[in-house]
Amino acid sequence: MDDLIGTVDDTARWVAHHRAIETARPDALFHDPFAARLAGAEGAAIAEGAEPAAGGGDGWYLTARTVLIDEAVAAAIADGCDTVVNLGAGLDARPYRLDLPADLEWIEVDLPAILDHKAAILAAEAPRCLLRRVPLDLAGDGLADLLAGLTDRRILVLSEGLVMYLSPDAADGLADGLAAAGVDRWCLDLSASGVGSVMTERNRGILRHAPWRFLPADGVAHFEERGWRAERIDPLFPAAVALGRLDSPEARRLAAGPQPDPRDPGDVPWSGVVTLTPADEPD
Repeated sequence: MDDLIGTVDDTARWVAHHRAIETARPDALFHDPFAARLAGAEGAAIAEGAEPAAGGGDGWYLTARTVLIDEAVAAAIADGCDTVVNLGAGLDARPYRLDLPADLEWIEVDLPAILDHKAAILAAEAPRCLLRRVPLDLAGDGLADLLAGLTDRRILVLSEGLVMYLSPDAADGLADGLAAAGVDRWCLDLSASGVGSVMTERNRGILRHAPWRFLPADGVAHFEERGWRAERIDPLFPAAVALGRLDSPEARRLAAGPQPDPRDPGDVPWSGVVTLTPADEPD
């Protein structure tokens, strides 16, 4: 079962499967009618073979993350962002399922194989905005060239389920490159070093071929020291409890108590959805 995830691309099928599970609930927090098709049998097999993550499985984490990023996208668009650049877009279906302005441009960036796979599955579907797919290896210089061609835009960069798979140097390079490009916002999910003990076990098994490598000890402060300002920080654990996706007396007790400092979480596991803006942007 450890070989069900061969590359990071396979984790997108896993995530899509959990979106399909949430969509099927009578009290679903979002609806993604494409998720089951995108996940396929592979996504279901990966989810079945995964050892339960700390805190009651993966569903609470992935559902809360989806909800919080949906909210961040809506907030950025309401504030005037007219372009979304989705890095490591994987099998995300937001251009098809969110209520988006018809003239918004949504640019999906990922490796050719997974973009082609998604395009084939969704060929008969109509996105709700202007959708463009750009096959690109983020390890090269293509992202800088892409962003350089969008200088007249107000850009939200979205990177869901991406930075944790990067090396620390690559994550820092991405942060510096986005800052240099002058994007308006960067929304990402971030886990700090306290999550490392959980991921160490998973990286020996289900995630052996796609280990989490970027878990900064200083959390959000890591990016604030590189020219960014945190506009919004939404910790995932209390959000999942508030949304009813992590529901036990112990979870409710912990969520009601003091939460780790997202800028100095120490050894306590902390994950959140963070929206960053350039530090020199006027308030």
